[in-house]
Amino acid sequence: MHPILLSFGSFSIRSYGAMAALGFVLGCWLVNVNRKYARMSSDQASTSLFVAMIAGIIGARIFYVVQYFKQYRDNFWGIFRVDQGGLVFYGGFLLALAALWLYCRRSKLDIVRVLDVYAPAMAIAHACGRIGCFLNGCCWGKPTDLFWGVSYPEGSNPALCYPGESLHPVQLYEAGEQFLLFFLYFYLVRHTKRGITMASYLTLYGIFRFLNELLRGDNPKVLADFFTPAQVIGLLIIPAGIGLFIYFQRHESKDTELSH
Repeated sequence: MHPILLSFGSFSIRSYGAMAALGFVLGCWLVNVNRKYARMSSDQASTSLFVAMIAGIIGARIFYVVQYFKQYRDNFWGIFRVDQGGLVFYGGFLLALAALWLYCRRSKLDIVRVLDVYAPAMAIAHACGRIGCFLNGCCWGKPTDLFWGVSYPEGSNPALCYPGESLHPVQLYEAGEQFLLFFLYFYLVRHTKRGITMASYLTLYGIFRFLNELLRGDNPKVLADFFTPAQVIGLLIIPAGIGLFIYFQRHESKDTELSH
């Protein structure tokens, strides 16, 4: 664990916050690289990013606080310390999606094309965020005997849950998956039909997240004492992504021009 990346006297930069910021910067750059595909101006791309960022942080934090409310019952101000970790991706994704839909409707943008553009950006940002989780010591895995298992320092939350055991670095598994998927989405948004990239993102993220949750050691079970909240949402978005993929594959013509 390296929760503090750099310290300057009493001022410190936390690893989670730094990686989240890096992910956001890379995501912004990618949206601007591909914005012409969605027929967005530079100002529209910047505004959409701001809307998505604010909504995403709020949604991700709300889901986390609700899920782990006991931690904040007597620590109200801790709710706002997002730099210390504690964001649920699905919460951020859902609220950001709603905010983007409203913005696109108001600005008369094609929400499907906008989400196609956002897919590689979200993948690279998510990968950076998961590295931040690993450094921060949150979102830990279950015990493993594999040689790449990681041991957390005494007194940390993972060590308290699994004293003396090595755990799956599930955060790095997910980071690696998202880095690979970034290249796939970046290719798809330039070479496939409208909506295919967005549908692929929903399907593949849902599948990988469902599988990763099998190795998570920190999430509670909520459905039949077996499925985690992320798996329940995954069971909904995987068929939705497959359905959208089939629909766009059948009904859209190939139009991936990045200039307009």
